Amino acid sequence: MASKTRISRRTFTAGMGAAGIVAGTAPFNIISAQGAPLKVGVLLPRSGAQAGIGQDCQRGVDITAGILRDLKLPALQIMNGDTETNVEVARARAERLINEGAQLLVGAFDSGQSTAIAQVAEQKGIPYVINIAAAPPITEQGYKFVFRNFPTAPTILANAFENQIEIFKATGNAPKTAVFMHVNDTFGAAMQKGFTGTMAKFPDTPYKVLETIAYDGTARDLSVEVAKAKATNAEALVMVSRLNDAILITRELIKQRWSPKAVLSMGPGWYEDQYLKTLGKLGDGPMSFVPWYDPTKKLAKALEAALAKAHPGLNMNTNHVYTFEALLVASDAYNRAKSADPKALAAAIRAPNIKDNVSPGPGIQFDAKGQNAALRNSAIQNRGGKLVTIAPKAASNATPEHPMKPYDKR
Repeated sequence: MASKTRISRRTFTAGMGAAGIVAGTAPFNIISAQGAPLKVGVLLPRSGAQAGIGQDCQRGVDITAGILRDLKLPALQIMNGDTETNVEVARARAERLINEGAQLLVGAFDSGQSTAIAQVAEQKGIPYVINIAAAPPITEQGYKFVFRNFPTAPTILANAFENQIEIFKATGNAPKTAVFMHVNDTFGAAMQKGFTGTMAKFPDTPYKVLETIAYDGTARDLSVEVAKAKATNAEALVMVSRLNDAILITRELIKQRWSPKAVLSMGPGWYEDQYLKTLGKLGDGPMSFVPWYDPTKKLAKALEAALAKAHPGLNMNTNHVYTFEALLVASDAYNRAKSADPKALAAAIRAPNIKDNVSPGPGIQFDAKGQNAALRNSAIQNRGGKLVTIAPKAASNATPEHPMKPYDKR
């Protein structure tokens, strides 16, 4: 069920005390261009197979109110929708939120679900800002109301190879062979399709892929797939996965006593707090080549501080950053449009270059397709239950540790 949440209630609990926001009080609400918050439907997989990630994205929502206040941007009224990790449910929830008065949509982490929501948003003429979804076709449909502040799979892969080459040159100990495993969903299929072609554009990549293995992301047993990967004797394991299967695969690596020289993740799962907390020291070592944040940016530090206050002990990650930035885009557009009219909001979203942002790159600027093509990705590494940025060097706060320490020697 979709649920409406004013910024004074649970959705924006974080930072509320500091912001002095209470339903009906003036100090924050009058910052809004029209004196009333923009109604934003936030669609996330709060239940189902991707519930952990959806709930993590929600934390990005939780810490937004105080940041918007500090930036003197309009308030938002959040209307929650649970996609249940299901494409058809996502479509139905989007329609319901719009019927209940949502003036702009944000979500939905998953490419398949985001594709369905994009179709609804375009049909209804309601702006939709995608927080996380990498399948290229979403912004190749000629849509006028769909915007994505997240890199496409080809960009993620190209930046991944660039960062890998940088890391392996710095360490002087590159793997010569690899096995590629990917979840067989919309995102995983898009990444697999682009992997070989992108790799061919980077002849300095040190390893050769011996085999590609697809698997069911909802499976509870991946022992056969891991055994098949181990049998290749590859020095590196390249992954495109989700949270639950990342944990499952790691446990199988330990059980089957296979410690690759490197685990190179091209997607979510391996860097998330639930992964780190579940596996402890056995979760150290994997490198993730993902859309991240620039730790040197002022707003990134403010977002980190807000997260630390609202959720002590959590590492800031992609889910928080890009969900926050989607809401930042919404508030910024409302501020400049001076109207909640869908066409005015869409025009305002398309026009700006938001330079005071968190993600790597020069800022948030959408092209004619609704894609922020200026985004860049980072390489991060799990280390002692924390996440450090190891590439590119200009936006890093640590040096890479490679090869990965064997599981049986920790």
